[in-house]
Amino acid sequence: MFCLKDGNLRLVSTDLTGPNGLAFSPDERFLYVDDWDLQRKVVLRYEVAPDCSLSNGQVFFDATPSPGEEALDGLKVDKRGNVYFSGPGGVWIVSPAGKHLGTIQAEQLPANMAWGDPDGRALYLAARSALYRIRLDVAGVRPPLVAGR
Repeated sequence: MFCLKDGNLRLVSTDLTGPNGLAFSPDERFLYVDDWDLQRKVVLRYEVAPDCSLSNGQVFFDATPSPGEEALDGLKVDKRGNVYFSGPGGVWIVSPAGKHLGTIQAEQLPANMAWGDPDGRALYLAARSALYRIRLDVAGVRPPLVAGR
């Protein structure tokens, strides 16, 4: 994984074979990253320093024992700090403490997702030939809009 800050690009981690989805916690103290690896279906959590350094990388959630041939894919975080990632059987929701809260299932397996609607409480799920929208009680963490773009 790389960090681009102040025009400088540097390597910050080589822990995963296929880092895929990533998102910051609401307070930006932690970075969550999932791994596109059928043998090791994990989400790692790192502490993030102001200089972009990562430390204390730990397995936050391990979905490896879950049945299915799907690796982990897209990842998002809501304003309560819950982590959402695409994995075996659907979109998994995991609490900030690492507890599996539930799985959103759709006709087709979503590969990625994005927060939408003006209030940020709609989660859009993108599958191969379908797009799903689910309204949630909590808004997602979204990057700020940049004026003029």
